[in-house]
Amino acid sequence: MTDHPRTTDDAWVPDACTLPTAERPLRLAEFDRFFTEAVRGVDRVSARHLRLRLDGTASVEEAARDLTAREASCCSFFTFDLSRSGADSLTLDVRVPPGRVEVLDALAARAAAALGSET
Repeated sequence: MTDHPRTTDDAWVPDACTLPTAERPLRLAEFDRFFTEAVRGVDRVSARHLRLRLDGTASVEEAARDLTAREASCCSFFTFDLSRSGADSLTLDVRVPPGRVEVLDALAARAAAALGSET
């Protein structure tokens, strides 16, 4: 268990996000649920690159593709790359430009909290 509280506020969401404010807590909850159910490891490759190791089931792959497509449509600064890293595992690479590192920091912290670890 982590000492860091998992908040549902969207204070870290940048102005560049076009998702309507009322929908942001729902999207955050979707990410939290996805992290809890699908993420098996969190690796910070660099300040601008986060790698999530995912369960490799077809339902996780479908959920990852859906969630990242919707997120990229409202927060176009994200780059998501989903690849199969083994027969039963997926890798989701998340990248941001230099001015959006704090958003990736927050995403990494939420994923790590779901695992009960720190990045």
